[in-house]
Formats: sequence, C-alpha cells, structure tokens
Amino acid sequence: MTSEPPPPLDVEALRTALTPEQGWYRRIDVQPVTGSTNADAADAARAGAPEGTVVTAEHQTHGRGRLDRTFSIPARSGIAVSVVLRPDAVPAGRWVWLPLLAGLALDDTLRDLGVDGRLKWPNDVLVDGRKISGILLERVETPQGPAAVVGIGLNVLLTPDQLPVPTATSLAIAGATDLDRTAITISLLRHLARHYRAWVAAAGVADPGLRGDYVARCDTVGRQVDVAMPDGSVLSGTVGTVDGSGRLVVDGTAVSAGDVTHVRPRRTEP
Repeated sequence: MTSEPPPPLDVEALRTALTPEQGWYRRIDVQPVTGSTNADAADAARAGAPEGTVVTAEHQTHGRGRLDRTFSIPARSGIAVSVVLRPDAVPAGRWVWLPLLAGLALDDTLRDLGVDGRLKWPNDVLVDGRKISGILLERVETPQGPAAVVGIGLNVLLTPDQLPVPTATSLAIAGATDLDRTAITISLLRHLARHYRAWVAAAGVADPGLRGDYVARCDTVGRQVDVAMPDGSVLSGTVGTVDGSGRLVVDGTAVSAGDVTHVRPRRTEP
C-alpha cells in the first residue's frame, strides 16, 4: 500500500496572493519539473524579465548551491523558488546583503510556522544545528543592465530517510504547524519582498535595525570557526560580528566570501 503523493502547488492561489493587484511580484512561473530554477530565472532575466519575476518548480532535479554543489530531493517535498531582482539604485558592492536578506525572510517564515531557526552566514538556515534551507545569489548580465537572481530551497515534507545529507532536516521533522507548500511559498515571498523593498529604499545601506536583526539571529556570530577562503587558505578564529557591508568579521578580519565551518558553540555573555 502506497501513500498519496503530496498535493501540487496551487498556481492560482500563488498568483492571486502575489501579483501586482495584491503585492509586488510581476509574474509567477510554476513548472512541473526543471533542472534549476536559478538557471531558468537567469535565462528569463537575460530575455528581459522584469523585477519581481518568480520561477518555481514542483521538482528540481539539479538544484545548485554555493561552490557548485548540486542536489535533488523528491518531487513536491520542498520549495525551490528563484526571484529576479534589479536593484539598479543600489551600488553593486552592497549586493552582498541580498542572500542575508533572504535568510531573514526564511527565518521569518519559519517563525510563522512555530519553528526556531538560526542563520548561518552567509547562505544557510539551521534548525537544531541542521540545515533546513539554502540560498544562492547570482549576478546576471542582461541587455537592461545587471540583475540579481536569488534562489531559495526549503525542505518541507522530507522524512528522515529522504534527507539529502545526514546534517539536513525539514519542516515536517521540525514539527512545523503548517506543511502546505503553497501557503509557505506565499509567506516566504511576502517576507522577501518586504525586506528587499526596505533595503532598496535605503539604497542598500544596512541600517542599524536591519544589521542588528541579522546579527541577533546569526548562529555564526560568537562562534569559533574555520573559513575556507577562495584562495585555498583557511582562516580560523572567533566571529565578532557581521559588519555594515554584510561581511563576517573573524578576529578583526572582514570576510566577504568563504565556506564556514562551525567549530565551537556560540559564546554567551556571563
């Protein structure tokens, strides 16, 4: 006897909740299967897709993460969504905040579902120390100027034996109050739009509220870490903060890119 497959995304509900009459998003493209929603969104951006274009899929077969990692999860078991952004008024040097903003949006979504998440700089969301979500930011050159594609993957319905790696988890395992993928996608995209629009309105400046909110939720701050740097070296030390440019500060050294390994628990104040 086999269990019923999870229900598909409700396309009409997504479009009603998120399109211009109701919100900020311009177009919602839901595909039954794709290799990578980020690749599809990048192609759409190059073809002139406006800011607020969303690409999502019921099944992503070759999802991409940082450092060219690839992964796949069973159909209809998670959320894979990518958004085209065109922050023309924001200096390119401040685009590093985009994955951090997406992390805040994800954490807000988890809180709505009664799940206690923590942010791992720069691109992951953890629950009980296990990865429940990942974020990928890509810059795309288009005839209309550079665009950003923010891709978000969230494990929703995966059971322990379906997890892609032993260090992962899902909303179902974490005891979320709602596992409706349509409702979760709407919540996530609304939170993302709210954070993004506030950031653009401030010309990409990480105001004290935004930066303070991220630092307070970041599980990497206060930890002893090893950072695998792009040049192949490893930076070891204690994370003091995330600075106004979105960089991790490790023993006084600001890091804008690197693969972080948490070595010791967060320091707590006496």
